[in-house]
Amino acid sequence: MLFWVLALLILCGFLWHYKGQLKITDITDKYIFITGCDTGFGNLAARTFDKKGFHVIAACLTESGSTALKEETSERLHTVLLDVTDPESVKRTSQWVKNQAGEKGLWGLINNAGVLGVLAPTDWLTVEDYREPIEVNLFGLISVTLNMLPLVKKARGRVINVSSIGGRLAFSGGGYAPSKYAVEAFNDSLRRDMKAFDVHVACIEPGLFKTDLSDPVKTTERKLTIWKHLSPDIKQQYGEGYIEKNLSALLISPSSYNWQDMSMPSRLKRISSI
Repeated sequence: MLFWVLALLILCGFLWHYKGQLKITDITDKYIFITGCDTGFGNLAARTFDKKGFHVIAACLTESGSTALKEETSERLHTVLLDVTDPESVKRTSQWVKNQAGEKGLWGLINNAGVLGVLAPTDWLTVEDYREPIEVNLFGLISVTLNMLPLVKKARGRVINVSSIGGRLAFSGGGYAPSKYAVEAFNDSLRRDMKAFDVHVACIEPGLFKTDLSDPVKTTERKLTIWKHLSPDIKQQYGEGYIEKNLSALLISPSSYNWQDMSMPSRLKRISSI
């Protein structure tokens, strides 16, 4: 019995090691579309896959982001301006991608574009404070996916949806966590639906990384603005010293945060092998 247990453990170890050594063939024939490439994860993913030899189509929100990315990458990488909340922009972009990829389709779709929105106690907020992150992080992601899915199915490719640890634990009031919880649900249903078409669907849940999205100064400014416009009754309920203590905690020197390394090569290697 002990022999068979040891044999099984050795076999599992071998298969795990072999899985990490799998190589992707014909990289130069494969197209990857990534949203939110101005900065952060999307920018890093675009540059990384470009170096690997893929044809990368990087969607940026701004001209400046697009220009900066093109200066750091090869001629294989193409940028396109995209607002994921604008249905016409998404349709135009999907048609442009179709023309670029042709019969090969999309080997990879990475839905990375996202915003943090306002993080504050729930009773400070209005429904409008929830709207932006849900429009971008959820409806924008769904819109891009539905428009690009025929190309992904053609290539029997993969979809990577970037969620967040905030999709498992709501660490603050606001629209960010609800949008990410919903992304998790969309990812699960899409994964099951696409299995029949040999399309792989995965979800990434980053924690606290040092990106523009998690800038504590911007978060603090938004929270302070809302506090200033609160009714005297709510301010009294929280107490006069609340906002000072809260902002002091948010504005701790960035060096004291438990930031994770933005280079994260192992994470990108895992993405590229899914």
